Amino acid sequence: MGLVHLWVGLVGLVVILYVILDGFSLGVAILFPGAKDEAQRDVMMNSIAPVWDANQTWIVFGGGALFATFPVIYTVLFSALYIPLLTFLFGLIFRGVAFEFRANASSAHKRVWNRAFFWGSLVAAFAQGLTLGAYISGITVSGKSFAGKPFDWLNPFSVMVGLALIAGYILLGSTYLIIKTKGPVQERAYRQAFWSILIVAGFLVLVSIWTPLHDPAILGRWFSKPRIYFVWVFPLLGAVSFFTILWSLKTHREILPFISSLFLFISAYLGLQAGIYPYAILPSVTIYDAVAQRETLVFTLWGVCIILPVVLGYTIYSYWVFRGKVVAEEGYH
Repeated sequence: MGLVHLWVGLVGLVVILYVILDGFSLGVAILFPGAKDEAQRDVMMNSIAPVWDANQTWIVFGGGALFATFPVIYTVLFSALYIPLLTFLFGLIFRGVAFEFRANASSAHKRVWNRAFFWGSLVAAFAQGLTLGAYISGITVSGKSFAGKPFDWLNPFSVMVGLALIAGYILLGSTYLIIKTKGPVQERAYRQAFWSILIVAGFLVLVSIWTPLHDPAILGRWFSKPRIYFVWVFPLLGAVSFFTILWSLKTHREILPFISSLFLFISAYLGLQAGIYPYAILPSVTIYDAVAQRETLVFTLWGVCIILPVVLGYTIYSYWVFRGKVVAEEGYH
């Protein structure tokens, strides 16, 4: 039981780290069309250039951990959500290619790669949201195999979650640009962050209402003991984060909007997990049904004890080295 819960926590940690870290780089790319000229786009691109590759390490880490420790989840999800997951991966590949080619393209061809960078990121973000929405909607499972239809993942709820995640990534991207830039790019980021937080708040209310209507069992779990004694913390944290973002944008703080945005994401993530636990795949597969044998959990845990500190260490170090602001034609200060 302890090993199972430990691995649930580790996989959950990796997922939220990926969503947050790669989320702001996707958000910066989605904001690309708003830049006035190539100089501003260069600043935006350079703000994520040193870290965007490392950010994607977490999806590899998470996929490997899920495959080793919860093979049933891995098998069912990749069967049920094959199309949105593959679309998500192709979007990331397209974004990566556009990133590298734009850096070496002539002025005449940069416009093509700007569009490719934007569309690859937008498709990746929307596909992530479709995947999450389909996961919350529930997956038909027979035994330990997917027993549904190829397009079960496509429904109004999953589309809404996809649009909500795009808005959330725009919020992360704009608040990140506030930290990393100055001048016109930063001023525009303040405006983009303001409008995006209002849209995100609207989507959060909509998702919070629609989710229990979509699956009444989630509402029952939210108000079951002992969850009822602590589940209220998550919407409270979200509300505090929302008002903190508004205040920090109004007073032109630089770091606080991004930190508050992270807490907003974390509150939504934990609130969702509180409604799902102990189910790994809604509506019928629990984490205990999906977990690998004990020997596998122990063996892979030793690997995580070595790899996780290394990945965290070089991630923190890279952010520390490139902690300054990005200035056009000058790089990092």
